[in-house]
Amino acid sequence: MGTALLVAACWVSPPAVCGADAPLPLRIAAQEGSEPKFVAEGDKIGGLCIDILRAVEAIDPGLRFVGDQQWKPLIRVISELANGSEDVACALQRTPQREQQFHFIGPALFTIDYHFLARSDDNVVITSWDDVRRLGPDTVVLVNRGYAAGEIIGAMGNFKVDASSPRAELNLHKLMIGRGRLYFHRGPGLHQLLARTGTAGQVRILPQVMYSAKLYFAASKQLDRKISERLASALFALEKKGELERLMRKWD
Repeated sequence: MGTALLVAACWVSPPAVCGADAPLPLRIAAQEGSEPKFVAEGDKIGGLCIDILRAVEAIDPGLRFVGDQQWKPLIRVISELANGSEDVACALQRTPQREQQFHFIGPALFTIDYHFLARSDDNVVITSWDDVRRLGPDTVVLVNRGYAAGEIIGAMGNFKVDASSPRAELNLHKLMIGRGRLYFHRGPGLHQLLARTGTAGQVRILPQVMYSAKLYFAASKQLDRKISERLASALFALEKKGELERLMRKWD
């Protein structure tokens, strides 16, 4: 029986179908290049979102996340969530386009801050979006393909944006070889990203916060509403206990 059918059966069938105490499987994936949401820890995947998933399961043992040890690029995560082949995703930014594709549930998990990154030998100073505009129309700003950063940049003005690369490693390489002057990416996790990719001495994080956004759990529109409500209830319980804030501090 497929996961989607099993989830549905557990809600409408007698205990013999799933077992009286069988947990409801919620399909999810680990998002590539999303530190500290998902972090490679040897042959396992950890991170802030993994901690949140385990905390939800502790609050409601009848829910069980499956697939969180499988890496997928964010663009695929979003596509599969939209078509119903994934049930939920952890810590996505709300955008008008995404709100049309799936449901955002529960409280805000945490807040992210967007910064520009530049080469260490580039003395550029950015304190406002006007500073970016003054760099000239040929200045290329790098963003990850499929990430909300592209929509943010698009709303701020007519910048020359390169959104062809799906991973931070590729954009950092482009930045260092001069195929872009700025890289627009979000924290927390920027210092860890530079350390992991060995670019800390070649790339610097500009201090100005250019944009802030809250991240939420997202659910496929094909997921049974009762399951979404149950998950949201567990997340609100974690917020009330201060557990979401504690986990965020752990990974900040």
